[in-house]
This record gives sequence, structure tokens and C-alpha cells, in this order.
Amino acid sequence: MRRDVFQAIADPTRRAIITLIALQAMTPNAIAEHFDSTRQAVSKHLKILTECELVKQEHQGREIYYSLEIDKMKEIDIWLEQFRRIWESKFKQLDHLLSTIKNERK
Repeated sequence: MRRDVFQAIADPTRRAIITLIALQAMTPNAIAEHFDSTRQAVSKHLKILTECELVKQEHQGREIYYSLEIDKMKEIDIWLEQFRRIWESKFKQLDHLLSTIKNERK
């Protein structure tokens, strides 16, 4: 089944895993130490993140290290950009309104 990045980030545990590996690659055991769930549950989340291409695997000897695939995160950023523009526009309108009200009271 093909998944997309939005399915991956919909789960809070997967978002937490993304945050953990954003700065450095980690093994599944190191990742699992940060959660109260089983190692198998963490592995399932890592599988989904890998299927969505948000994380990549690198084999170093017997260990597998997971790291964040930054380029794939850009899809999320591009999608969010449309909302940033809307919010910025609304904030500018609010700033203008507050400025107008403030000037009228003087």
C-alpha cells in the first residue's frame, strides 16, 4: 500500500520519532527507549515512515540507523505555505484594524 507523508505525520508517535531523528541518526532500539511502547510497535512506525520516504535506513555493520529525509519534509512545507500566506494576510488585516482603532481614539 502506498502511503503519503500526511498519513505518516498524522500519528503523534511518528511525529515524535521524526523529532528524535531530525538531529541525528538512531537505531530502532535507541528510538524505542524514548517510548513506553514495545520495540515492535516502534518498528511498525519506522516501517510506515520508511514507506512514506520520510526516513531512510543506513546499515552500519549489524545495526540499522534511521535518519530524516529532509527533502521529503518539503512536501509538508509546500502544503503548509498556502496557509501561512492566509494567516499572514489575516494578521496584517488585524494589525491594520487595530492601528485604525488606536488612531481613532486619539
